Amino acid sequence: MERVARIAAHLIPQERHEQANSIQQHATAAQGLPKVAVLGAAGGIGQPLSMLLKMMPNIGELSLYDVVGTPGVAADVSHMDSKPKVTSHLGPEQLPNALYNSHLVIIPAGVPRKPGMTRDDLFNINAGIVKTLCEGIAKYCPKAWVAIISNPVNSTVPIAAEVFKKAGTFNAAKLFGVTKLDVARANAFVGEILEVDPAQVNVPVIGGHAGVTILPLLSQAQPKIHLPDAKAKALMERIQNAGTEVVEAKAGKGSATLSMAYAAAKFAESCLKALQGEPGVIECAYVSSHLTDLPFFASPLRLDQNGIAEFLPIGRMNELESANMAALKKELSGSIKKGVDFANGGASKAGDAGKSSSSPAAQPSSGSDVPKSKSETTGPLYAPGTARAPKSQQAHSQSTKSQPSSGSDVPTKKEETTGGRY
Repeated sequence: MERVARIAAHLIPQERHEQANSIQQHATAAQGLPKVAVLGAAGGIGQPLSMLLKMMPNIGELSLYDVVGTPGVAADVSHMDSKPKVTSHLGPEQLPNALYNSHLVIIPAGVPRKPGMTRDDLFNINAGIVKTLCEGIAKYCPKAWVAIISNPVNSTVPIAAEVFKKAGTFNAAKLFGVTKLDVARANAFVGEILEVDPAQVNVPVIGGHAGVTILPLLSQAQPKIHLPDAKAKALMERIQNAGTEVVEAKAGKGSATLSMAYAAAKFAESCLKALQGEPGVIECAYVSSHLTDLPFFASPLRLDQNGIAEFLPIGRMNELESANMAALKKELSGSIKKGVDFANGGASKAGDAGKSSSSPAAQPSSGSDVPKSKSETTGPLYAPGTARAPKSQQAHSQSTKSQPSSGSDVPTKKEETTGGRY
């Protein structure tokens, strides 16, 4: 090999050597970074979320999946001059390659809230979508971190947990319901009142992700905010109903897609920092939890490379917050049970949920079929795994005698999640 290199040095100009080395180094660096998959990338949240993720230098591959429109979204964001490589995956038969080797999977798939829609309306459509996508995750990237945006989060996260339990891949430390938007709204509204930069505000938000289950702990806000009881109650209710505020402001033409995409990108950024070993990463999320008598609950968490490393104390609540806590428990308990029952066949089947949609073909869903074309994936990161490789990659896997997968082993903990509305 040394002799060949010397001969090549005489035949190939030095500039081309340097250019080739630079390209090779860039490719190698990209392979050492996480692969992030977005399921539902062509939707109202998925598109701006994909754009924000493409701006992150600590992503190696951005894998975009949907049942319609993915090629256009992928082509659009791939023109951005930023590091992540973009791959496009269209339809259930390409879901395996979209997921394979992923380290973080973000799920905004499903239908958004529209004026007059109840959480039951959302559930009847989105529950089946989340269930089938999680079946794909269990098969093709079982060690990935999973961040669920699809509403009602209070129910869809328990559905995901049940799917993973049945598949034998459940890791409570790596399953999250994204409630970051509730925190962002609380910070924004408090910053507005205090006339300070919202980025410097921190309001813990616990409970769930819908209406009364959203509990902003205004008494623990930093910097401190002092409000009369009536105004504190009004502010709490504004945070709880902020999703409706946006839906009504858009007059039937959408929901909180942009702010949700922003919040999801911020949450993803925190997950990636933790995955890559940055210490002291704190986030609120809806997870399997032991902090209350509910099996899923949103609260501040410390993250590390293995997922949830620590549940931070909730702290003392004032009278208003304590009263809201009692109310949220009843509501949240019912939402959790609804998700668990659905996953275990106690509610309508996934196929029945699909029939509730006016456009079944537009529903993202996972399939066990193998993609017809091979999609590029990044190499193993952090730990080898046991994911089933798509057939288009199995020949390569057999030749290398290894099948990479995402994530590292994590001790299982009891965690909680909440569902809700944007």
